[in-house]
Amino acid sequence: MELYLIRHGQSANNVIMMAYSDYEHRRDVDPPLTALGQQQAEATARYLAEAVNLETLVEQPAENRAEMPTGFDITRLYSSPMLRALQTAQPIGQALGLPVEVWPDVHEHGGMYLRYPDERGVVGFPGRSRAEILADFPDYILPDSITEAGWWNPASKEEDIAGCFARAVRVAAALRRRAHSQERIAIVTHGTFSDCLLKALLNMLPSDHLHYRLYNTGITRLDFRADGHVIVWYINRVHHLPPALVS
Repeated sequence: MELYLIRHGQSANNVIMMAYSDYEHRRDVDPPLTALGQQQAEATARYLAEAVNLETLVEQPAENRAEMPTGFDITRLYSSPMLRALQTAQPIGQALGLPVEVWPDVHEHGGMYLRYPDERGVVGFPGRSRAEILADFPDYILPDSITEAGWWNPASKEEDIAGCFARAVRVAAALRRRAHSQERIAIVTHGTFSDCLLKALLNMLPSDHLHYRLYNTGITRLDFRADGHVIVWYINRVHHLPPALVS
């Protein structure tokens, strides 16, 4: 099984983080992509649909390389339920001719919350409801856990990093169970969750001393073998982005 982790395109919160020191008090609970983020998503879609998969190419005899098809031949496409990921996955799904399957467990660390500088403190929000997601993304496949009440329990408020890593361990286990398959799975997810997931997949302990930093729409590829081996091909590749689109 081949796994492609794709961080979402640049979001409005990414811009706020770069511009303001009081980011936590200015951030949006569920920010959309910026115009740059939309361009990044579209470039990613073209790359996955049209580029030569170099890692597949080098495993072929030299005489066969001229006949190699283009595209990555992704067979399943998953997305976080957060808006910036849903928007990033949309052009990818269209370019690949695949439905987007929403996987709530690959959402970003923290969940749906805002931290106010006054007596309200940390407040949780439910996230988009089933109807709200389908109104904007009618072809997406949603699990039953996304209801008209949303997908995040507001009483949970803000997920801590230990909770994020525990969730990453759960996702890693689900992916390992598919190691024997011939699937090529792409997951549109988030920076901190990808960091936790990579550590879980590589059997690394949680640590503040090591962080996998990813660009917007950076692509990471890992292959899972039926014998339990994991092959790391690359982390945070942005071949598909011209310099002006890297963020």
